[in-house]
Amino acid sequence: MMIRPLLATATVAMVAMTPACAEGNKAPVTMERAELETIIHEYIVTHPEVIEEAIIALNARDRANAAKAAQEAISQNKDQLYSLDTDHFIGPADAPVTVVEFFDYRCGYCKRSMPFVQELPEKYDNKVRVVFKEYPIFGGISETAALAALAAGKQDKYYDMHVALMNLKSNDELTEKKIDELAEEVGVDVRKMRADMQSVALKKQLDDMQRLGHALNLSGTPGFYIGDTAIEGADEQGVRNAIKKELEG
Repeated sequence: MMIRPLLATATVAMVAMTPACAEGNKAPVTMERAELETIIHEYIVTHPEVIEEAIIALNARDRANAAKAAQEAISQNKDQLYSLDTDHFIGPADAPVTVVEFFDYRCGYCKRSMPFVQELPEKYDNKVRVVFKEYPIFGGISETAALAALAAGKQDKYYDMHVALMNLKSNDELTEKKIDELAEEVGVDVRKMRADMQSVALKKQLDDMQRLGHALNLSGTPGFYIGDTAIEGADEQGVRNAIKKELEG
């Protein structure tokens, strides 16, 4: 229940702010805590709307603090987020707006967001570039798939492999064998892909993406970054709003 913590907080605040009253040479009189609690409780019972107002104000403050923290994290990691030469992307390299997506190949919301993400460059007349950041939060086969996609990128097949992996309907389909089958279907040399997946450089590239996500305090996928705005979850309208903000400058 939120009422008791709010009541306790209000009481402490009232005790702190209640002035001592003095008349002539009489000793100051202060209101007892129990008396204050009774007064505050009666007021809240009579005016229950103040609870909702307090919760709304608290949530607004929390959102503002979270947004400020996200902006600071983005500012501190801006180059790694938006300007790495090793990043894979769709849309013009010189597009005025960059949308960065962190994702996991076993994330259902990432899969459902894919058509929306794919259409962004065309939808905004090639003024948007989408950068893909592997963020295999589920570990295991998700990490293997991420390495496979990055290795496919060594053969200029990253996006084809990315789409093929995202299009798997069920997470149960994502197996070592299926990864190889998909790679072959999109024209990847599977033997070379597997060799590249073991390379120190590729593993470091994936590790760097994961460290970046942690530095940005990204707790789930998908996670979108546009300018100084962070959007967690498949919030398509939030992405549109952030793009509009950047385009309008």
